Amino acid sequence: MEHLQEKIHFLKQEYIPTLGTLAPDATRLWGKMNVQQMVEHMVDYMQIANGKTQLPIAVDEAIIPRMQAFLATEKPMRENTPNSLLPDEPPALKHDNLAAAIAELEQEVKAFFVAYELDPALKLVHPFFGALGYELQVQLLYKHCTHHLRQFGVIIAAF
Repeated sequence: MEHLQEKIHFLKQEYIPTLGTLAPDATRLWGKMNVQQMVEHMVDYMQIANGKTQLPIAVDEAIIPRMQAFLATEKPMRENTPNSLLPDEPPALKHDNLAAAIAELEQEVKAFFVAYELDPALKLVHPFFGALGYELQVQLLYKHCTHHLRQFGVIIAAF
């Protein structure tokens, strides 16, 4: 996959510091989540990627090959991509402040890489994309992380 090492570097080294540059009241360009809600949302999805949370498939399994083919591309996620697992309104905050939410997310990112270092052949089920190995997980996480950074106007290099 194109640029896989750069995406790994981004997730390991640049993602959390970039989140740290966002003001808690940063203006979103689309969607309903504020910055802290977005970070807490990313914690939930990082826990799916690192195996701490298991959810059943939430889509018709016949579309999973097409969904995984999308992951293998460099196409970004669309703005306002629907997520049937999210409520209409963002849930209540779990943390007292943005810094605490980012700290939890940082731990979950590290846990993702540890999970695949311990078992490089690991495949974990994502509710929309099915069973994913390391490379497709990295692709998905990169797309999801950059999607939400774009939501708050953070300009990053896209691969």
